[in-house]
Amino acid sequence: MRCMSDRPTRWTRATVYPDMWADPNDDPRNSAGPGPDGELATLRDYLKDYRLTLRMKCEGLDAEQLARRSVPPSTMSLLGLVRHLAEVERDWRNWVVEGDPLPKLYGERDADFDGAVAEQAVVDAAYGDLEREQAATDALLARYPDLGERVGKDAVSIRELLVHRIEEYARHCGHADLLRECVDGRVGQ
Repeated sequence: MRCMSDRPTRWTRATVYPDMWADPNDDPRNSAGPGPDGELATLRDYLKDYRLTLRMKCEGLDAEQLARRSVPPSTMSLLGLVRHLAEVERDWRNWVVEGDPLPKLYGERDADFDGAVAEQAVVDAAYGDLEREQAATDALLARYPDLGERVGKDAVSIRELLVHRIEEYARHCGHADLLRECVDGRVGQ
């Protein structure tokens, strides 16, 4: 456990607004012009930005820093969040399709966090898993442009599924804010 004196100094790369992660012109989530038209495009845009935010919170860290736990007894780490969201993307596909569910990526409950160890191979695999699972879920949902359509054995609407995905990433991006600050003191939206 870290002592109070071991806390990193808070800092940001931003120079325009001191509470931002990056200056507006350097933030890849900022785009020129108006936002997307329509509900579906707006939901997809928010999801894209939260996914990018998670990656931004992890950038520039080594395997040890990514795997560093928050505070005992929590097993949460930035690497654990990447693995967890890969697992969740896979699980969401189970909501859409009928039949046998896809197997868990990492095994039993909390294995996504418990297995987030400070090894570069684990980090590389986690990012590969996340990209693959995001792409597979996106491809499946692209077949359903009607947000009101209900799918799967529980008849969940596509809208509910997309909003739930945004909520999951948003919640974990909040965790990532705190985890990153704990690792090296970097702060910002």
